[in-house]
Amino acid sequence: MLKNLRSRFVITPWVIWLGFLGVILLAGLVSGILVFWKGLSITNLTDLVPWGLWITIDLSSIALAAGAFSLCAGVYLFGLKRYQPIARTATFVGLIGYTMAMLALILDIGRPDRFWHAMIYWNTHSLLWEVTMCVILYLTVLVLESMPIIANLEWLQKRFPKIAAKMSHVHHYAPFLAIIGLGLSSLHQSSLGATYGVIKARPFWFKPEMSVLFMLSAIVGGISLTLFATMLASRLTRKAKVNDALIERVAQFVGYLLIGYFYFRAWDALATSYTYDPGRTEGLHLITKGPLAFNFWVGEMLLGMLIPMILLLYKPTRQNRFWRMVALFLVAAGVVAFRWDTNISGLLILMPYVPGQAITYTSYLPSLIEILAGAAIIAYGLTAFSLGVKYLRVVDHSLIEEEHATVNVKATEPVRAV
Repeated sequence: MLKNLRSRFVITPWVIWLGFLGVILLAGLVSGILVFWKGLSITNLTDLVPWGLWITIDLSSIALAAGAFSLCAGVYLFGLKRYQPIARTATFVGLIGYTMAMLALILDIGRPDRFWHAMIYWNTHSLLWEVTMCVILYLTVLVLESMPIIANLEWLQKRFPKIAAKMSHVHHYAPFLAIIGLGLSSLHQSSLGATYGVIKARPFWFKPEMSVLFMLSAIVGGISLTLFATMLASRLTRKAKVNDALIERVAQFVGYLLIGYFYFRAWDALATSYTYDPGRTEGLHLITKGPLAFNFWVGEMLLGMLIPMILLLYKPTRQNRFWRMVALFLVAAGVVAFRWDTNISGLLILMPYVPGQAITYTSYLPSLIEILAGAAIIAYGLTAFSLGVKYLRVVDHSLIEEEHATVNVKATEPVRAV
């Protein structure tokens, strides 16, 4: 019997990968239970810095999930149906991203038993309420859009063929779901920026362009993460079949988007030096010369925008799969750096309430509990995507939905498994 078990259980890279993620998930589960049991007092969050690592993960997850609404809009609303296989991957990545954001929020709100209050007690004057409602509704849209993907599960097709068929049929409503998703996602992506931008008590945040920055960074980061995840999956498993020509075209589009994003981000940050505004000037010093300077200049501007912009717009490096992957990863990481800088920079500046009193700074370092729980949320996302690639054909450019079966994709090379 032991011999049979040993013959069935073979240690493979796949098993090691899942085991590694499982350890992180277990550590995060224990950390989450401790947070629910003892409350936020065991974290390093304070009244001065109430939003820390978990909110940054939440903001980043939502931003990097934006490939779903942007690519689906391109496919179903603008008629770019040749990119439907990439939009299919983006939809699944979007579903993972939004569930990751939900997990982060459940930890951060302090009273997870009251998560449903926003749906019952409407505060129509609150941007956060609008964000909450749009996220819940858009998550519902993503679940519906992902049903045809989940219907590819072999076990589901064998055990419940009728249910699988009905789930697969949902793709006929994809254009309508794309319209609804575009509206809901646009609302809450921009409103997340407005949540910071309307706070007059935090001068470094108080800017009308925050909504545009959040929206633009989400589109750039979301598409980049989808392309990077697609290419990485094709290198690691034969289950992933990709059309490299499609990926290259979208990557070039990302390069052009980076030009606008770089200009807007640089103008947003550096234009605050035009006049002295208490709090805003100190925030500029904090992010350009203080403890966040490396993250801003290197993480955001250099690695997150300039270098990938060059790599994606210069044809030889864009056509090189390795450098294209590097560029796409850097873009996604740069968006995460932007969300971290935005969230933390305003909180670290302590505005005085007494006229003439000097502006001071505070500090924040995530506790071990926060780090383990945050790592578990990321591990959940990696686990879900890994299982999706292996069992749901999430990355399969040879798989075309029924209504797109007649679409011809011109490629410099055939769809292949690496």
